[in-house]
Amino acid sequence: MVQTNKLLNEHQVNALFSRVAPNYDLLNNVISLGTQKLWRKTLFNQLTINPHANALDVCCGTGDLTIELAKRIPRGRVTGLDFNQKMLELAFEKTKSIGNLFLIQGDAMKLPFDDNSFDIVTIGFGLRNVPDADQALSEIYRVLKPGGQFVSLEMSQPTNPIIKLGWKAYFTAFPVMASLAGGHFKDYQYLKKTSQQFVSAHQLARMMRAVGFRKVHYQPLNFGAAALHFGDK
Repeated sequence: MVQTNKLLNEHQVNALFSRVAPNYDLLNNVISLGTQKLWRKTLFNQLTINPHANALDVCCGTGDLTIELAKRIPRGRVTGLDFNQKMLELAFEKTKSIGNLFLIQGDAMKLPFDDNSFDIVTIGFGLRNVPDADQALSEIYRVLKPGGQFVSLEMSQPTNPIIKLGWKAYFTAFPVMASLAGGHFKDYQYLKKTSQQFVSAHQLARMMRAVGFRKVHYQPLNFGAAALHFGDK
């Protein structure tokens, strides 16, 4: 199965993220109902991290998850990769004093790294916005070392009917809330659609197994509105 984002092409998505970059951190808090920091805490509570590890954060955006990785790997190396220059500029301002953290512009579907390079690979809110999530997962698997750990934090689909109704109502209002907070209404209409149309947690686990990940499991967040997925190589 190929999970492809057909709403916008790659150049259009890049332009969109250039526009939303200045408000990205604020609006991530809006879309997560202020719980994204707790989501990241849950993520790291379930990872076994060697302080000498070599880690990669794919689709790093403005660098929040990348910074948390670097704090936990004080004697290792952390690389943040994103395809959008505006996002990386904001990430650089936040991370320029962190000596073991490096930023690079690159494509999640064609990672510029050798096979078996990283002990840990993370991706936060990125899979639903790449043109081909299966290809991105294959690339992540390729650059991960045997025995390495992968974790994805992504929006998901609630399965409880009552929660699902509330989730849909919230996302109907989300573009309006985002525009009031300084965002562009049409851009957040797109982000709403990618959140609502992305695969379920069960489907994403199946996609991970299909590219070779083992010990795949996931943890729903906010009653299934988001999910953490874990897998080993």
